[in-house]
Amino acid sequence: MASTAGLEQLKELLNMGAEKGYGIGALLGMTAETLEPGRVVFALTPRTDFSNPLGTVHGGIMSTLLDSAMGCAVHTSLPEGASYTTLELKVNFVRAVPLEGGRLVCEGTTVHVGRKVATAEGRITNADGKLVAHGTTTCMVFPAATRE
Repeated sequence: MASTAGLEQLKELLNMGAEKGYGIGALLGMTAETLEPGRVVFALTPRTDFSNPLGTVHGGIMSTLLDSAMGCAVHTSLPEGASYTTLELKVNFVRAVPLEGGRLVCEGTTVHVGRKVATAEGRITNADGKLVAHGTTTCMVFPAATRE
């Protein structure tokens, strides 16, 4: 049976920061919409300070949203005490996102979670439900430290 320790840890971290937010998510105004084993949905509403020189949402914002959702999807699947880090991130931008285009929703899901490596995929849709970016990640998994 799969462990839910990573899911519970993630829920606890997000709940601790519920008033002020937590980490990069707080900085960007991300909200956690869904937290399930192997699946996370985050959302954010673009702001003026998210713009690139062309006046649309900067690709780094969307990359961060994807990295967060995919990485946290991996996190929800880890056993107690295990951790992870992103080794590789691949992002495809499908269409420009106007700053006034409304809320962006990103779903991250695991593809494979092994003892040393995990992979996940993610999709960002705009307020109209259209795909604006998608990506994949490879994460290195660190087992729980053993105590003697």
